[in-house]
Amino acid sequence: MGKVTILPETTKKPISLIGLCAGVCWGADVTDPQKNYKRGIDCIQNNHGRTIEYPDIYAVIDGYSARVIREWYTHIGGAPTRLQASTRYIDYDDFKYITPDSIINEQEALQIYSDTMKTISNAMQKLRQLGIPNEDVSMLLPLGMETKMVDKRNARNLADMSRQRLCKRTNWEFRRLLKKYLKELANYSSEWNVLVKLLMRPKCAELGRCPEKKSCGRFSISNRKKMWKQLGYSDQESDFLAEAMETYQKAQKDFAAADLNKMINGFKAVEDEE
Repeated sequence: MGKVTILPETTKKPISLIGLCAGVCWGADVTDPQKNYKRGIDCIQNNHGRTIEYPDIYAVIDGYSARVIREWYTHIGGAPTRLQASTRYIDYDDFKYITPDSIINEQEALQIYSDTMKTISNAMQKLRQLGIPNEDVSMLLPLGMETKMVDKRNARNLADMSRQRLCKRTNWEFRRLLKKYLKELANYSSEWNVLVKLLMRPKCAELGRCPEKKSCGRFSISNRKKMWKQLGYSDQESDFLAEAMETYQKAQKDFAAADLNKMINGFKAVEDEE
């Protein structure tokens, strides 16, 4: 299901480009490729986010649902741009569509789903026979239809997307698309392979904790203890760190709740004055 093609217009050496751009601002020697690469790594590790906006990615995304492409569109930081397959000029009478695993695994549900798609397809053909133009017939197309797009965005935008969309609570199709996208990008060049490993991860891996109200459990206390033990901490140190993190998260939630109540009371006070 689905295909991602990284286009040759994509920056070939993103880390070196980051280092070169930063070096210009610092008055450094930018003629040495090795120094540029090292400086680029330093920028990434020190979270100098603006420099990460220079590497661009051009990609064709094909065979995913219109629904997930619509969600892909919502990641707009850094002014990405995209073109999507037209529903005005392309004939979709016999359109392809995505079928979720939950439906594939249930025979009755699969029959209902397939029949519905067939009904839509037949209706579109009949409307076209009546002389209805493509742009109006296409109003029947479902969000589950397959579509194609050309996408351009920068590395910082992709890193931000990864924080949100590699989370296990993300829509399943979006996670599959993003993982495929990152795999193809990592294969595009050696520097992208390093950059993907350094930057593209869910927010829990970035924070060392889960900020979600409904966590998947990856960063539960028991899992944190295992993680710290793997990093070489003793049992006592792991217990201490887990307890400290739990206290920190509880304090954050209490602070957020108190802050929200303060804000609500402030709004009420303004309303009372009016």
